[in-house]
Amino acid sequence: QVQLVESGGGLVQAGGSLSLSCAASGRTASLYVMGWFRQAPGKERELVAGIRSGETTYKVESVKGRFTISRDNAKNTVYLQMNSLKPEDTGLYYCAAALRLAVPARADEYAYWGQGTQVTVSS
Repeated sequence: QVQLVESGGGLVQAGGSLSLSCAASGRTASLYVMGWFRQAPGKERELVAGIRSGETTYKVESVKGRFTISRDNAKNTVYLQMNSLKPEDTGLYYCAAALRLAVPARADEYAYWGQGTQVTVSS
């Protein structure tokens, strides 16, 4: 069992930055692939970035070069640094964990989810 708690969302102007954190509890938390998803109103939940061991993947083309996913296994924490934020980055951001050999893009492959943290970017 893994529990995930996100923090760090908020309201920011376009061009600003936010850093999201996801604290994982559970002895085997470090074994999991971790992903950051986002869901905008009226849209499906999409994988923004995922990390497995030292490998990272970014599934949303528009965030490449602006967002960085990282993890600190000693702290059981995954981060999403978001720079040069745009209004289209607005949404509810979720942290998720999957016991897989690679980063899955589908939300239904993730077994554990956090409660979500709201990110709002004003123009």
